[in-house]
Amino acid sequence: MASLAANNMNTQTTLLQASRWKPWEPVLWLLAFAAPLVLPSHALIINEIAIVALFAVSLDLVLGYTGIVSLGHAAFFGMGAYSAALFAKHIHPDPLVGMVFAVGTSTVLGALCSLTVMRGTDLTRLMVTLGIGLILMELANKLDWLTGGADGLQGVMMGPVLGQFEFDLYGRTAAFYSLTVLLLCFLLARRFVHSPLGGTLKAIRDNRLRASAIGIPVTARIAVGYTVAAAMAGAAGALLAQTTGFASLDVFEFHRSADVMLILIIGGTGWLYGGVMGAIVFKLMHDLLSSITPQYWTFWLGLFLVVLVMVGRERLIRPWTWFGKGGAR
Repeated sequence: MASLAANNMNTQTTLLQASRWKPWEPVLWLLAFAAPLVLPSHALIINEIAIVALFAVSLDLVLGYTGIVSLGHAAFFGMGAYSAALFAKHIHPDPLVGMVFAVGTSTVLGALCSLTVMRGTDLTRLMVTLGIGLILMELANKLDWLTGGADGLQGVMMGPVLGQFEFDLYGRTAAFYSLTVLLLCFLLARRFVHSPLGGTLKAIRDNRLRASAIGIPVTARIAVGYTVAAAMAGAAGALLAQTTGFASLDVFEFHRSADVMLILIIGGTGWLYGGVMGAIVFKLMHDLLSSITPQYWTFWLGLFLVVLVMVGRERLIRPWTWFGKGGAR
């Protein structure tokens, strides 16, 4: 009994330590919010990084914390984008109300899709997630009277944020708006993964049979995690539509899901900052390589990913270990 109590205390201490903020975390967020002020000419790419980072964090909740590989995560991203655009065009242009509406529709879609994702093996889930994205893209294409079809939903005019901050051509308002939504969603995701519910998701990811044997409702827990991830992906899509004033079939394309998967490969899974760090590296590399070699930037990006996988993320960021005893192994 004494050893069991000691183990419980050690587990609680470990969970508390994992949930505490590290000293570098507030510094990182302060630098993020200072970036549009220090680099006003790069506000547009900062906005893009914030949107992609939120999208990557949402996928990490599915891949890193539940162990489900999804190739159709763009379905929720696209649902959020079209919901926000349609709401602004036909109901009300307020971006905050539109954001709530977009998150709501994506949450409903995620809850419905979780019923199908729970069935079958890993390969079946992979195909189901991909199929959901393709179905929604085709629906958006066919319902051209509502979505604009292949031409997209144009002429979306967004109102000022909080009734005061207008979206400008330089992207400064958009950057601060996207960074704020990213921070709020990140805090919610952090709270979620460090909660008892998040702990059960990690147990399911590590060993589903053992988790089921100790009484964890595996299907229900995964459905909750999948739904929360869908809601955050919808928020990312809403940010894209609201800050660009446009929604097209591109938001449902497979490359959206593939890109965010690459971001998590770069930044790492099961660590919420992996999506943020991976988004920064991916977007900056994409911008740099496409400006240097517009025709071959995908080749160099692919080469970087191969090196990353072969060498390893930890060793790649510590080059002094390449030629020592650790590098010889």
